[in-house]
Amino acid sequence: MGYITDVPGVMVGQVTDREGLTGCTVILVERGAVGGVDVRGSAPATRETDLLRPGNLVRQAHAVVLAGGSAFGLDAAGGVAAYLEEKGVGLDVGVGRVPIVPAAALFDLNLGSPGARPDRQAGYEAARLARTGPVEEGSVGAGTGATVGKFFGIRQAMKGGLGTWSERLDSGVTVGAIVAVNAFGDVINPENGQLLAGTRNPMARGLVHTAELMKRGREMGDFVSANTTIAVVATDAALTKEEANKVAQMAHDGLARTIAPVHTMFDGDAVFCLSTGDKRSHVNIIGTVAAEVLAQAVIRAVTLAESLGGVPAVRDLG
Repeated sequence: MGYITDVPGVMVGQVTDREGLTGCTVILVERGAVGGVDVRGSAPATRETDLLRPGNLVRQAHAVVLAGGSAFGLDAAGGVAAYLEEKGVGLDVGVGRVPIVPAAALFDLNLGSPGARPDRQAGYEAARLARTGPVEEGSVGAGTGATVGKFFGIRQAMKGGLGTWSERLDSGVTVGAIVAVNAFGDVINPENGQLLAGTRNPMARGLVHTAELMKRGREMGDFVSANTTIAVVATDAALTKEEANKVAQMAHDGLARTIAPVHTMFDGDAVFCLSTGDKRSHVNIIGTVAAEVLAQAVIRAVTLAESLGGVPAVRDLG
């Protein structure tokens, strides 16, 4: 186990722009999946999130897009929708099929070229490349230009990235997660409290805890509002739309265990949930495991990232 694609019905495709330092990651569920979402950050860039909430008509999504490029990156979802329409995938509206493609974008315009954004063509290509099996992690896809620890701005930040993980329960149910980590705060190992990646000390080697800097009233740098961690959790357990929203809500605990501070006014943190199967389980179990696999995916995102744009990664600190 180890990838969100271990969940039956889930495929992942990615496009990475190594020059502009941005990209997009598409989580494809062509047969449709019951969807939910929970947005906790206060600076989100999203598409079709209202549709996934209880009380609204449509139950299923056919893909979720995670993208760089800030709000510009939401254009990638149009390319995914075009790809799915060509394949005859989508909600049957009588005169055709409309693919339901929610999306969320993170801010990475301050690392590479601010004019480089995942566009409609990037989304189409990522959808075309979507496959089951191993998923490339680190500085790829939506995590290409991701950074963490931006209290002093990008000059003292570290590389974030894209990570995924999954777990199969004794019942045979699988729960997986994929995340692009681009946080204002630091990434911490929840098992031992070790600060893995975050704000680099401008006066000496090593890292400083962002929360401690905030409590001391230290002056923040530029682009502190340029963040957002975005994720998808998926399972082959049968969930109602209400339960999928609850699982998305519970999965945020995985971010809270690994990112500090999290869900700030400077972040647009959003977690989607997709239910692809009909296996029996309880929403409390799925939500609990979703938080665990999302936490592990966050750790993998930063530990597998590489230095880009002059911003060091965990592997460079030795």
